[in-house]
Amino acid sequence: MPHPSADASPSTVAYSERLGVPLRWWAQGFMFTASVWLAVVVALPGGLAWLITALVALLIAAGFLSYGSARITVANGELQAGRARISAQHLGSATALDAEQTRRAAGRDADVRAHLLLRPYLKRSVRVVITDPRDPAPYWLLSTRHPEELARALSALHEARQGG
Repeated sequence: MPHPSADASPSTVAYSERLGVPLRWWAQGFMFTASVWLAVVVALPGGLAWLITALVALLIAAGFLSYGSARITVANGELQAGRARISAQHLGSATALDAEQTRRAAGRDADVRAHLLLRPYLKRSVRVVITDPRDPAPYWLLSTRHPEELARALSALHEARQGG
């Protein structure tokens, strides 16, 4: 859940969001696990069938938790997207994109040098221009559930840096 804030000073968290997988993925993972159990329970002894099913369930849960653990945070004078971090002094404009704009920005209009943090279950994004001349990435494209709030937090951080 985002934590938008009007105060974008370097010591505050202006925005934070975990890009967790949607509930429907968990439901599909559960149904797949049930299907695996049904397939193995008729062919193998009960204990082995349950062991295999438990391993499948653990692998699915670990995969979903790992994939959905990416976080976008605007805090302490920087933007962190997944494992990547960049100081606010190197951030330019931030633009909230709708689903169609995101599809184009991640597809035919994409720049191969861009830094991407995209999730297929999040259809909207924010495009953040990178102003550091030493950085080969011209922009970051970040999937988000709340593009307007993220763009607002980044714009406030950028303005605070420009004014200070």
